[in-house]
Amino acid sequence: MQEARSYECLIDGHPLTISTGVLAGQADGAVTVRFGDTLILVTACMENTPRPGIDFLPLTVDYEERLYAAGKIPGSFFRREGRPGQDATLTARLTDRPLRPLFPKGFYNDIQIVITVLSADMENDPAALAIVGASAALSISRIPFFDPVGAVTVGYINGRLVLNPTFSELDISQLDLVVAGTRDSIVMVEAGASEVAEELMLDAIRYGHEASQALIDLQERMVRDIGKPKMRIEEPQHDDALDETIRASSSADIEPLLLLPDRAERERRLELIKAKLTEQLAERFAPNAVAEAFDGEVKRQMRSLVLNRNVRVGGRSMNDLRTISCEVGVLPRTHGSGLFNRGRTQVLSIATLGPIGRAQVLDSLTPDETKRFMHHYNYPPFSNGEARRIGSPSRREIGHGALAERALEPVIPTEGEFPYTIRLVSEVLSSDGSTSMGSVCGSTLALMDAGVPIKAPVSGVAMGLILGEDGRYAVLTDIEATEDFLGDMDFKVPGTAAGITALQMDVKVKGLTIPILQEALNQARAARLKILDIMQTTIDQPRGVLSPYAPRMYTIHINPEKIRYVIGPGGRTIRSIMEETKVTIDVENDGTVVIGSASEEAAAKATQMIESLTREVKIGEIYTGKVARIAQAGVFVEILPGQDGLVRLRDLADFPVARAEDVVKIGDDINVMVIEVDRQGRVNLSRRAAITGVMPTPEELARARDEDRPPRRDGPGGPPRRGGDGYGGGRFEPRPAPRPR
Repeated sequence: MQEARSYECLIDGHPLTISTGVLAGQADGAVTVRFGDTLILVTACMENTPRPGIDFLPLTVDYEERLYAAGKIPGSFFRREGRPGQDATLTARLTDRPLRPLFPKGFYNDIQIVITVLSADMENDPAALAIVGASAALSISRIPFFDPVGAVTVGYINGRLVLNPTFSELDISQLDLVVAGTRDSIVMVEAGASEVAEELMLDAIRYGHEASQALIDLQERMVRDIGKPKMRIEEPQHDDALDETIRASSSADIEPLLLLPDRAERERRLELIKAKLTEQLAERFAPNAVAEAFDGEVKRQMRSLVLNRNVRVGGRSMNDLRTISCEVGVLPRTHGSGLFNRGRTQVLSIATLGPIGRAQVLDSLTPDETKRFMHHYNYPPFSNGEARRIGSPSRREIGHGALAERALEPVIPTEGEFPYTIRLVSEVLSSDGSTSMGSVCGSTLALMDAGVPIKAPVSGVAMGLILGEDGRYAVLTDIEATEDFLGDMDFKVPGTAAGITALQMDVKVKGLTIPILQEALNQARAARLKILDIMQTTIDQPRGVLSPYAPRMYTIHINPEKIRYVIGPGGRTIRSIMEETKVTIDVENDGTVVIGSASEEAAAKATQMIESLTREVKIGEIYTGKVARIAQAGVFVEILPGQDGLVRLRDLADFPVARAEDVVKIGDDINVMVIEVDRQGRVNLSRRAAITGVMPTPEELARARDEDRPPRRDGPGGPPRRGGDGYGGGRFEPRPAPRPR
């Protein structure tokens, strides 16, 4: 084990500490990162030899949430953590994205980064800490990683940018932005926002990058003090002769094909040229080398077209959108559906509405316990013309679904405005780039088709970048798959006409500058507004009525103290109501009751049953109650669940009654009128008033109370004294102290 060392810097006045040399000594690099009482362990390990037969960096990031970190026991049947949940998967992706482009080209050794949350104070989000910890573990290890990364979260609260806001602060923040960058450039951006302006977003990115410099300084100190010698790697050998041969043989053929608007035809004809060259050069060069050199020539010519002639793949200019079309109501029995086409990208989004009780229960290291709005994204193999096994959702599918969910969340009505659980599913039917932004557009259409009163429609566009070696660059609007694969940036910008609602930027180069991001954001806004205009020609506002197949939600309010009467012992009462009426019932702690049913009659019946269980006693109203017990003063009648009242003998009938048993017996149902509720909340009833319809006067009530007090004696032969409370209990007045003899 190496010597224990700790390094500290301040983030917005709060200490962030990175420690090493205590835990996980056999890892190539291991650190703990602490901010507040949130503490994570990050390890980095590398295989000694490259993985054979691959041409990509085999980097794996695993984020392990341990619920003991927050003093929780998992809610699953096995009471232990299972596979990573959505939050863990998203944090793993968030950590991978800024690190991957910073490894040397041609480095193919397996690397695994494991982030384990050991302590969570439920206030400080571990996400940005994970990026910092992974960078620090790599930087002090032998792994060839040379550019430390700093990362912070930026919020915008009450007109002020805030660094690393807590979960409770994020609840009131207009911005939740994670910025990761090296010393000189920005390598990753991820954000959710409440329709913020491009200028504010850019200021927040700049602010976050400046703040991350302290974290980079800290890691550089660690490298100087305890960094291990880096593993030496050989630069990939390049066959210049092969490149020249490919260029001479195919250069003139490639450019016309790149300008073909039909991607399928373009790729088919390029593959034919590649196959022909492979056959022709088989005696001089290996087939894999020929294929790689040809792909490199295609990439070079595509980038040259953009930088030198302002022409893109398919013949578009820098700002051109692909052809867009929209439809709604395309599925007959769903609650809402929208079909969005952009070029060859096609996304079908479906909205489903359900009762509040169908909200997702969360079992994670965040304060949120449930989620009533969900967006899920599916990317089946046929969308790319492939034949492969369909399994559980991939990390990419989870990430794309979460991005669209984040983009739409600011416009979703609150539970009070629209008491439904909302689930969206986006099915990618054809993929040619920007399917996540197609999901945002399709889901907006589906929400409006379903009649969900969203605050504003949301559209999204993916921006690309071609960066030349001489510093020249071009920002591309609405990139297709080829431009994503051969370009340097994938910058997704969804939002409304008022502003940005989410942001996600990944790069393949070692970072971008603020001027490039500013140009991309401004170009994205113009494209976003054009897409919104096209969408609104199909449907410009949410439908006024819900689908006939969607459940109707009816809200009533009851006294919170009477919730127990609706629930019943062990939930039997509420279950019996739902079984009898075929509705769903959700009861909140504040007394809000939401009844869901496709039938108005069933909902009305359930409402009546609940109101009968929770009605408040009102003077002058007539109730049908059950005789619960017979006492000396009269009979007690249960008029509401848990609520009974006294009927005095004189009020049991419209004629004189000597004994209660002469008129009623226990278990009888009788009609009674509430004639009084005393200061102690006790209820007095009258069967005679219910029969005659005549309410006793206040004087009659007072006289009845006085007459009901049974005589009491102070002792043998003493004068009678009045006592009793009218409910069968004796009330004795104090006797005077005895005189001394």
